[in-house]
Amino acid sequence: MADKRKVQRNIQRIKRVKTWQLIILLLLAGIVSATFLRLNNIGMIERRTAVLQADKHGDVQAITNNLFALQRWSSSKMNASTGVFYLENSYDRDVKDISNRASTSNNNMADVVKKADKVCKQQYGGYSQAYAQCFANEQNKHTNGSSKLETPDMPNPNLYRHEFTSPLWSPDFAGWSLLVCGLIVLIIIFRMISLVILKILLRKHYTSI
Repeated sequence: MADKRKVQRNIQRIKRVKTWQLIILLLLAGIVSATFLRLNNIGMIERRTAVLQADKHGDVQAITNNLFALQRWSSSKMNASTGVFYLENSYDRDVKDISNRASTSNNNMADVVKKADKVCKQQYGGYSQAYAQCFANEQNKHTNGSSKLETPDMPNPNLYRHEFTSPLWSPDFAGWSLLVCGLIVLIIIFRMISLVILKILLRKHYTSI
């Protein structure tokens, strides 16, 4: 009888906390967790936007600083992965600069060719072995032995690609509130399982009930 009363008391203790109360508590904790997760994501979007704005304006130092801030935020906050994004404006500017330098170099080379041709035609009157040797000598005078047109090496687009991934869990408000949600779910499950087990024990071992 003593064991029977002990089991019944345990059942009454478990029943003091209602399932609907736990569910309401779970919903409230879920709302809080979702809010903080959303704030983490908004913080990432703001920092990523700052990077893209700096890229648009061509401020190299601002790009570096904002990239660092974005990386630090995403690596320490849940729900703050950036996805893949490119510094398109920086890439376009670098391509343009490289193309302009190559064009300037090639234009200079074209001028050298014209000058060499003019000088040698005046001396030899037409194309011959002597003309070819003269032409080569004149080119070398102006190019220090380098007479090739410059083919620009374009930058690798992957160098302008960025992606920062957030952790599965972070020790911030979003992370702790999510743990609270998980704890409440475990309590609900434990409560249901405990009630079922205790009722089975009463029916099975105390046939007088």
